[in-house]
Amino acid sequence: MTKDRSDRGGAARSGGGGGGTDDAAGAARNEGEGSRSAARAYDEAAERFARSGKAGPAARDAARAVEGPEGEALRRAEQEGKRHSHGEDPAVKR
Repeated sequence: MTKDRSDRGGAARSGGGGGGTDDAAGAARNEGEGSRSAARAYDEAAERFARSGKAGPAARDAARAVEGPEGEALRRAEQEGKRHSHGEDPAVKR
C-alpha cells in the first residue's frame, strides 16, 4: 500500500492556489496580495493552455454559447461582473 504525503507527517500540497511559498521548515508563507508564486503558476498554466491547441476550439465553443440559447444569460452575467469592476487598468491602454 502506498502512502500519500499527508500520511508522512507533512501537509499534502496541491501545486497551486495556496498563495505562498515554503520555507526551510516546510510551513507555507503568505505572500499577500500580488503573490508572485501564484502569478507565475497562472502564467505558466495559461501558456501551456495556449500551446496545447485547445484555445481555438474553446473560443469557438464560447462563440456558439453566446450566439445560442444561453447567450442572454451570459450577457447578463457579463454586465453584472462589469458593475463590480473598478474600470480598466490604465497600464493596459499604453
